[in-house]
Formats: sequence, structure tokens, C-alpha cells
Amino acid sequence: MILISHRGNINGKQPDKENHPHYIFEAIKQGFQVEIDVWFTDNKFKLGHDNPQYDFPLELLKHHSNKFWIHAKNLDAISQLNILDKTGIYLNYFWHQEDDVTLTSKGYIWAYPNIKCENSIAVMPSENHNLEGHIGICSDNIIQYK
Repeated sequence: MILISHRGNINGKQPDKENHPHYIFEAIKQGFQVEIDVWFTDNKFKLGHDNPQYDFPLELLKHHSNKFWIHAKNLDAISQLNILDKTGIYLNYFWHQEDDVTLTSKGYIWAYPNIKCENSIAVMPSENHNLEGHIGICSDNIIQYK
């Protein structure tokens, strides 16, 4: 089962820490993959949920590429990530709003919260969500699934 920390959260929501590079790397150090919110603005990548807050150099994205599930937050971000793919830098990224599911650039099914879809990543599953058939979980409380 793939275990994905939502924005760096491991044991509950921490809105003031979410998407901060140090917070994300703490989750990675504890053995989790991490869903991050990525923007592209002023010719660079930035992290943040509602707006671009933290600089996030391309080198860090490349170095930890196998640990990130990149949620592109603006059209420039999805476009730049797609350009990187064409240069041989293969990151796992996706764009979604309120779709039931979306496909990541690496072919994973990313399911909207509480949508049951075989072979998908269950995002923010509720307590009564049956996880059978899912290949991964993305949660603010990912520690409870370890």
C-alpha cells in the first residue's frame, strides 16, 4: 500500500506548516511519500495550497521525484511540469478540481475524497471508507495506516 502524506501532514492537519519544505522533508524522513501543491510563477516553482508561498527549486523536485505526488495548482505549473516530462525529467503530477478521478502523469488514478475506484489512490478517506481495492492512501493522518 502506498502511503502519502497530504501536504506534509502525518498526524492531523497543521495548516500553518502545510507545504513548507521542512515539513514535507520531515514526512519523507519518516518514510512517507508526500502530496504537494505546486505553483509556477515568476519563472519558478513555489509551494502553497491557496497561493504560492514557498520557493521550491527544481533541483529539489528532481532529487525527490520518487517521493512526490504533485498537485499542479495553476495552468503554468501543469504546463511547466509537462515540458519537464519532454526533457526526460519524469515527475508524478496531476491537475484536478472536483472531478471524481484524475490520472497522474505516471498513470495512477487519483480519486476525489470518498470516491471508490478500483486500483486508485484513496484521498482523505473517511473512517467508514472501505480501502479494499485501493493501491494507496493520501491522508492528513497517514500515520494511522503505517
